[in-house]
Amino acid sequence: MSSGNTERQIQFMQDLGATILCCTPSYAAYLGETVNEMGIDPADLKLKAGIFGAEPWTEEMRRSIEKSLGIKAFDIYGLTETSGPGVAFECSEQTGMHINEDNFIPEIINPDTGEVLPDGEVGELVFTSITKEAFPLLRYRTRDLCVLSRKKCSCGRTLIKMSKPMGRSDDMLIIRGVNVFPSQIETVLIAEGYAPNYIIEVDRVNNSDTLDIIVEMKPEQFSDKVKDMQDQERALALAIKTMLGINPKVHLVSPKSIARSEGKAVRVIDKRKLHD
Repeated sequence: MSSGNTERQIQFMQDLGATILCCTPSYAAYLGETVNEMGIDPADLKLKAGIFGAEPWTEEMRRSIEKSLGIKAFDIYGLTETSGPGVAFECSEQTGMHINEDNFIPEIINPDTGEVLPDGEVGELVFTSITKEAFPLLRYRTRDLCVLSRKKCSCGRTLIKMSKPMGRSDDMLIIRGVNVFPSQIETVLIAEGYAPNYIIEVDRVNNSDTLDIIVEMKPEQFSDKVKDMQDQERALALAIKTMLGINPKVHLVSPKSIARSEGKAVRVIDKRKLHD
């Protein structure tokens, strides 16, 4: 989204006297940066709180958003397969999300064995939907790794709490709120005539996810002309964007330059520090 559109959205919030902001945390961080660039004092905004989800974010990012927008930032968890947003939510304590147990039965399992784990241990979150009728789910595996806790909460709620997701038990990445599988990228590479030798690097710069894809060329694709290489990178980046819906940065490298492995190839390097 352009900075002009973002500035207009901030002006709309001012004109309408908006008190609650709901979006992805990375966009909230961008709004905060734009507020600062526009010379607006966060205290002059009527915003009181923000509800953010759809992508992983750190405590450091929370504090940055709270400072830049002058709000309290709350986490929310949901799954399209269950009911969308609102499966779990943070309270004023901000130490985990209360799960709506009147609608869902949560469990933590060992992702390798399926064994149910006790509260306090890290494992894969599983949900059973007890009120959904059109598409009920029984012991649905979310693939999100987290911890459940029934410790007494100062807010007075007795609903079980889940921690922020600490990672995934599969190879899915969440980048700028979009679910990305390495297999999607591999499909594009093969369709565009490249060999499936690649590395995906994900990082977070200024509270925004970055996606870099290093792709090994075949001998016949290599060129010593910079413009030819740049044209190929742009074309491949566009094809990947069409598949994923987000802009990657593609880096074409010479044949045989990506290390081979006798075991399972390491395709993904996630440099984001999203949890301890």
